[in-house]
Amino acid sequence: GFMTAAQKIRMVLAVRRMSEAELARNIGTTPSAFNQRMKTDKFSSEELERIAAALNCTYKAEFVLNDTGESI
Repeated sequence: GFMTAAQKIRMVLAVRRMSEAELARNIGTTPSAFNQRMKTDKFSSEELERIAAALNCTYKAEFVLNDTGESI
C-alpha cells in the first residue's frame, strides 16, 4: 500500500535510532513545529531532501515513464 511521507520518515528514524526532536533540530526547526508537519504530512520536495540529508539518505521524487523508463 501507499505510505505517507511521515510514515517513511518514522521508519528511517527508527533505523537511525534518532528521535523526531533530534531530526527537527538537525533541519533547523523546533520539535513542536516538526511534530505539526508530521501530523499534516505536507512536505515540499526541498524539505524532504533536507530531511533525507539529515538522516544520511537520498530522497528520490521522480516520475518514471513506463514506456521509455525515462526519469523526470
